[in-house]
Amino acid sequence: MKIGVPREVTPGERRFALVPDAAKRLVADGNEVWIETAGAATPDFADAEYASVGAKIADSAAALWGVSELVVKIQPPTAAEVELAREGSILVAILQPFQHGEIVKRLAARGVTSFSLDLLPRITRAQSMDVLSSMSTIAGYKGVLLAASTLPKMVPLLMTAAGTLKAARFLILGVGVAGLQAIATAKRLGAVVEAFDIRPAVKEQVESLGARFVAHEAIQSGGETKGGYATELTPEQQSRQREALSKHIAEADAVICSALVPGRRAPVLLSEEQVSRMRPGSVVVDLAADQGGNCALTKPGETVDHHGVKVLGPLNVPSSIPLHASQMLARNFQNFLLHLLKKGEPQIDTADEVTAGALVTRGGELVHPAVRSALGS
Repeated sequence: MKIGVPREVTPGERRFALVPDAAKRLVADGNEVWIETAGAATPDFADAEYASVGAKIADSAAALWGVSELVVKIQPPTAAEVELAREGSILVAILQPFQHGEIVKRLAARGVTSFSLDLLPRITRAQSMDVLSSMSTIAGYKGVLLAASTLPKMVPLLMTAAGTLKAARFLILGVGVAGLQAIATAKRLGAVVEAFDIRPAVKEQVESLGARFVAHEAIQSGGETKGGYATELTPEQQSRQREALSKHIAEADAVICSALVPGRRAPVLLSEEQVSRMRPGSVVVDLAADQGGNCALTKPGETVDHHGVKVLGPLNVPSSIPLHASQMLARNFQNFLLHLLKKGEPQIDTADEVTAGALVTRGGELVHPAVRSALGS
C-alpha cells in the first residue's frame, strides 16, 4: 500500500501526521510511505529523517496525492485537496464531519473511502488510536500554563522573608481527559484546585488527583452517554448548574473550561454575569473555543478583557506543542493503519466495531449513520 502524508495547509497547523518512527514501522510492515517535501518546519521531521527510515519524498502536493493509495492527514482536506485525491483511494484523518459536512459530501462524490478518527468508539481496543484523548492531554496541560502565564501572581504557596503568598485557586470545568490533565498540571504547579463535571462518576478521579469535587447538588444522575461522553443538559439543569457553581467561580483566580458534547456546539458553562463576579486579574482559559466555547464571552482565537478579567479563547492548542503532539498523533494513526491494513491490503470489515465506528464515506455514499442523520443525507 502506498501511504502518503501531505503537508498540512491549515493556517497555524504545526503538527505532522506521521513522524519518522511511525513511517519506519509502516515501511517495515511492507508499505511504501511517501512524504511531501518540506512537510514540517522542525528538524525532527526533516526530509532526511524520513529518507533515512525508508520513506520516499514527493516534490509537490499534486505528486503526493497522485501517487497515494491511502492518505493520512490531521486536518480535514480542503476542496482543492479533495480534487487531488485519487478516485477509490482511502483517507484517514480527523475529519470532524459534523462541522465539515460539505467536505465529507465532496469526499463521497469523489469516491474516496474516508475514516475519521475522532469518531472512534471509546472501547479498550481503540484506546491506542484515540486521537481525541491524545490531543486533550496536551490541551489540558497547555491550558494551565496559559492561565499561569497570564495571571498577575505566582501559582504556588510561598513562605518568604517578605511574607506569605497564597496559592492561586484553579477551577476546572469539565473533567474529561483535558480536565484531568489540567487538574494534574495545576496541582504540580502548587495551586489549590477544584473541579466540576455533570458526570458523578468522575468524582473519584478528581479526588485521586488531590482536587476537590464541587457543586455536587448540580449533577444529574448518569450524565454521560454509553460511550463515556457527557450528555447535553436541559435548560433547567443548566440553570441549576450555574447557580451551584457561581460561588466557586467568583473565588477562582483561574477557570479552565474543557466541556464538549460530540457533534454539537460546546455547552455554555460560564455566563457573562458569572465572569463579572470574578476578581480583576482573574483568568478564564476556554479550551472549548474551537467548538464555540464554554464561556459566553469567548471569542475564538482572541483574548477578551471583561472588567479586568481576561477570557482566552485559544484555537488548536495541541499544535502549540508540535513535537509531542505529532509523536502522539503519529502513534494513533500508525495503530489504526496497522489495524486496517493486512499484508499491505486494506481490510474494511464493517462488522468490526473500530473500523465501522470511524468509517464515514465509502462507495460514493455517506455510510456513518450519525453523520448521515446530521447532514440530512
